[in-house]
Amino acid sequence: QVQLVESGGGLVQAGGSLRLSCAASGRTFTNYNVGWFRQTPGKEREFVGAISWSGGMTSYADSAKGRFTISRDNAKNTVYLQMNSLQPEDTAVYYCAAKSGVFLTVTSRTYDYWGQGTQVTVSS
Repeated sequence: QVQLVESGGGLVQAGGSLRLSCAASGRTFTNYNVGWFRQTPGKEREFVGAISWSGGMTSYADSAKGRFTISRDNAKNTVYLQMNSLQPEDTAVYYCAAKSGVFLTVTSRTYDYWGQGTQVTVSS
């Protein structure tokens, strides 16, 4: 089992920045790739980006490219999502998720473990 806890969400004005953290405990964190997803009421959970177990590979949704950056510190068992130039359409609950395996994936059902989510609200 891997337990994930997100933090860092909050209210920010358009154009601002937030850094979300995903702290892991349980099984060896370096065995897992980590993805970030977001969800708004009535919509499917949307892929934001992912990072490989080593941090050597990342993948981003088009909506995140150039604005969001994922990094990880395996010594701290933590993955980060740095979000810049935030816009009201980025408002959502953000989740981190972990999966084993070689490849980064964009599909939520391929992830094995999920955090409880953290709310990000961007005001215009």
